[in-house]
Amino acid sequence: MTVEVPGRVNLIGEHIDYLGYPVLPMAITRRLRLDFQPLEHPEIRVESGAYGSRQFAWTQKIPPSPPGDFGNYIKAAAQLVANRWGVANGFEGSIASSIPAAAGLSSSSALVIAATLALLRVRGLQPDFDELMEVLPEGERYVGTRGGGMDHAVCLAGRRGCAIEVRFHPVKVTPLYIPEDWAFFVAHSLQRAEKSGAAREDYNRRRALAEAGDASALRHACSERQRVEDAMRAMGANDIEAFGAILKASHRSLRDDLKVSCDRADRLVEASLAAGALGARIMGGGFGGYVLGLCREENVEETLARLDRDHFSSLPERDGFPDYLMRVEAGDGALALV
Repeated sequence: MTVEVPGRVNLIGEHIDYLGYPVLPMAITRRLRLDFQPLEHPEIRVESGAYGSRQFAWTQKIPPSPPGDFGNYIKAAAQLVANRWGVANGFEGSIASSIPAAAGLSSSSALVIAATLALLRVRGLQPDFDELMEVLPEGERYVGTRGGGMDHAVCLAGRRGCAIEVRFHPVKVTPLYIPEDWAFFVAHSLQRAEKSGAAREDYNRRRALAEAGDASALRHACSERQRVEDAMRAMGANDIEAFGAILKASHRSLRDDLKVSCDRADRLVEASLAAGALGARIMGGGFGGYVLGLCREENVEETLARLDRDHFSSLPERDGFPDYLMRVEAGDGALALV
């Protein structure tokens, strides 16, 4: 048995899904694959070539592993399934992923979703999108990250060639075709964006500030919400220049108002623009990871070559990040890959 879940790129709408504001991400063609076989008792065993093996008894109350351990994402899935559907037989499985970890492409949410779908398939359950969205965002808080529901929505409901407008309360997803002559890429700041330890606390603090009415955090949230609406109009009108300007404005807001950027990402945004990108911004939770860039399809290879030559060639640490510069294209979500 196999489950595949894509990563995602959030085109616009950063740090606002947890406030219930609409966002515009896309699922990508990079995926996490979980091959598994049912067990005849409530135990979960998982092997990952990158992180080793983990196994634990599946009980109604599962104690977490140390912070930052990838096994906590498997445990998060087991805990949310236990809370909603009860404990049953587990599985033994292996994970392979082409989604770079700790980079802002939602590798952690993909793992939680994959393990959740596997546990449900073992017991013959196939909940729909709405049922899954009732439990996945809350369930992932098991690992300590107080995110929103964007990642789960787009990783489940993505569509090839489309961005996905995600609205909340209730969750509603609407595909929006990306013009064929637009090209998106991601470039790594070469600073990992681990959602554990200090980075996790910084991420959670930004949410707490917005919910408490902090002026700078709310200024970002309100302006970013408007940028989402403007970006959807620009995409619908095939106005790539306007979309690029929106990305640049988003980065300034994330850097200056919400303060989730970092020096490496700021320099990379400027380098991306100098190489020919029409817009660029830090993406994901922030504090490192990838920068998103936009250019025309006819210019993408030249832009990437310039960025590699003018920015990355002088940074030997890039060798520790095999996917430090790559195109990203809109792909199908997990529910379409079943």
